[in-house]
Amino acid sequence: MIEMLTDPAVWMSFITLCLLEVVLGFDNLVLISILSDKLPPSKRPLARRLGLIIALVTRILLLSMIFVLAQLTDPLFNLFDKDISARDLILIAGGLFLIAKGTVEIHSKIEGAEHGAGEARFSTFGLVISQIVVMDIIFSFDSVLTAVGVAEDIEVMIAAIIVSVIFMLVAVNWISDFITKHPTLKVLALSYMLLIGMALIGEGLSFHIPKGYLYFAMAFSFGVEGVNMVIRRKHRLRNEDSH
Repeated sequence: MIEMLTDPAVWMSFITLCLLEVVLGFDNLVLISILSDKLPPSKRPLARRLGLIIALVTRILLLSMIFVLAQLTDPLFNLFDKDISARDLILIAGGLFLIAKGTVEIHSKIEGAEHGAGEARFSTFGLVISQIVVMDIIFSFDSVLTAVGVAEDIEVMIAAIIVSVIFMLVAVNWISDFITKHPTLKVLALSYMLLIGMALIGEGLSFHIPKGYLYFAMAFSFGVEGVNMVIRRKHRLRNEDSH
């Protein structure tokens, strides 16, 4: 243990993995924010924290089952000249879940806007947490496989995952409140949910989509919306000054 703490290579892999886990966890963080928004305001912080704690437990459990995960890549059957494994089926099912959930949320938001602001309808705490658990499992596969690819020691993997989840616990309420206050950002996040769902289905069907493309699309969209927010704010202030 002491040798690990004094080994520069171990520290380099730990820092690299922490950064990667935070980046990979941002998807999970945004989607947890969207799902928790379906709850009454008083229950949202608890749902967010519980969702991230479940994500931490899921990742550590998957790391402890790393040899079982390795067997999930063994082909089960052939479809359209492509070998389909248990991992592929999980990714496809997860992608379909995200697409269905994103579509329902966007439809609900559009319908609500068309019919005007009525009485808010909230989901039950158990339903929201169960949906968060499903997403945690989906995103934990990427997180764990990244950890295995970067670090060699399971202690380093677990420590990096814990640090990344602590960072997300600190940031989740601020990000969630920011998205809630800006409805257009929520629509962008829901659209990103559809994009992730398609990427997961593609991954399950052996069509690899580099994560960098997804992150660039997300960063570009949020950057454009950030400019729009600044313009709207200046326009609002100008109108207030004129009155």
